[in-house]
Amino acid sequence: MKLKSLAVICSALCMSSNVLAKTEVNFWYSGGVKPQEMMTKMIEEFNGSQDEYVIKPALQGNYAETYQKLQAGMASKTAPEFVLLDSAQAEAMASRGLVRDVRPYMDDGFNFSDFLGAFREQVTYSDGTVYGLPAYGTTQIFYYDRQVLADAGFTEQDLSTWQGVAKVASAVTRRDADGNTSFYGWEPMWGHNNMIDAAFSNGAQIISDDGKTVLIDSPEWVEVWESFRQWIHEDNIMRIHYGGQGWEYWYKTIDDVMKGRALGYTGSSGDQGDLDFTRLAATMQPGWGSHPAAPQAGAQIFVMPKGTDEQAAQGAFEFMRFYTSAENTARWSMYTGYIPVRASAERVAAYQAYTRDNPQALVPLKQAGIASKDFHDPTNGKILDALNIAADKVQIENIPAEKALKDAARRAQRALDRANRS
Repeated sequence: MKLKSLAVICSALCMSSNVLAKTEVNFWYSGGVKPQEMMTKMIEEFNGSQDEYVIKPALQGNYAETYQKLQAGMASKTAPEFVLLDSAQAEAMASRGLVRDVRPYMDDGFNFSDFLGAFREQVTYSDGTVYGLPAYGTTQIFYYDRQVLADAGFTEQDLSTWQGVAKVASAVTRRDADGNTSFYGWEPMWGHNNMIDAAFSNGAQIISDDGKTVLIDSPEWVEVWESFRQWIHEDNIMRIHYGGQGWEYWYKTIDDVMKGRALGYTGSSGDQGDLDFTRLAATMQPGWGSHPAAPQAGAQIFVMPKGTDEQAAQGAFEFMRFYTSAENTARWSMYTGYIPVRASAERVAAYQAYTRDNPQALVPLKQAGIASKDFHDPTNGKILDALNIAADKVQIENIPAEKALKDAARRAQRALDRANRS
C-alpha cells in the first residue's frame, strides 16, 4: 500500500516537474467574442500538444489598449514574447526597429509563400525583412438581399461596377408619399475605408511611388468621392449611418438590410456570423468603370518584440506556426468569418465541405486574392486622419468632394513633408 502511494506521489511530482520545465511564453491579444473563443481553444490545444512551451495569454480590452500597453512594456522591458496587433500598429513597431525579423525562425517546411499575397506583402519590407506573421485577414465585401435584387430584375453581375450598383440602387429605392426615402438601394459604411476602396478601384493612389507627393485630390479620387456625395445627398439612393457609441452605426447599417430597409451594404468579412444567409448573399466589391476592383485587404498581425527571452521567442514562433497551419487558419475562418491566411486552406477537406454549404465564406478569400494591401501611413496616421475628416465632409456635411479632398491633401502633404525630413 505504501509502495503504491509512493508511486502515485512520484508520478505527481514528475508531472509537476514536467509542467515547471516548460518555457513560459507571454502573449497579449484582443478581439471580439468569437475570436476570443477560438483563440482560447487554440492556445489550449497547443499547450497540450507538446511539452516544451506553455502559452500564457493576456486578453486586452481592444487593439488600442494592447498597443498602448505594449509601448510601456517595451520601455520597462516587460513586453510579451508576442502580441497581436492591427496592421498599422504592427508596421509602426517594425518601422522603429522594435520587432524581430521572423525569417530566422522559418525552416524549409514553413512555406511562407503559401500565405496570401496581399497579407505576405503587408509584413515584408523591400530588403526581405519579415516583421510579423499574418494571423487572420479582413476585407470589406458586399452583402445583399437576393430576393429584392431578383424581384427588381437584376443579378449579382449588375453589382460588378459602382456604376452598376448606382443603377440598381436607383431602381430599388422606394419613397413615401412625402418623397422621403423609405427603402435605400445601398448603404456604404461610415468612414473613409469604403471610399478609399472605391478610389483604389478607380486606379487612385494615396501617395506617389517615390513617397514624396500626396495624391488624394487627383481626378481619380474626386470622381469617386463626388459620386458618393451625389448618391447620398442628391439622389438619396444611398445612406450612411454615423455617430453613436462604439459600433452602433455599424449595427444600424446591418439592421437596415436584415429588417428590409435597404437592398444591401458594404461590411466586414467578420460580419458573417451576424447575418442570415437564407435571405442574403455576399459578393466582392465592384470595380469603377473599366477599372478592376482593388479594395484593400489587411491582416491582424503577430509580432515578436525585441529584447525578450530567446527560448520563449522560439516558443512564440512555434505557436504562430501552429495557429497559421492550413487546418487551423481554415478552422478560424469557419468559426469567425475572417479570412484564412494561407492559400492551402482551400484544400482542407473540412473547409471545402463548409464552403460548399456556405458559399459566402469564400467571397472574402477570393477578394483578398485580387486586393490592394492596406495602406501603411508613413506619417503615423496623419494622412488617414485627413482622409477621415474629408470623408465626414462628403458623407455627412454634403461638401463637394473636390474641396474636401483638396483641404485634406494640403494637410496630408504637410505631414508627409515633415515625415520625410525627419
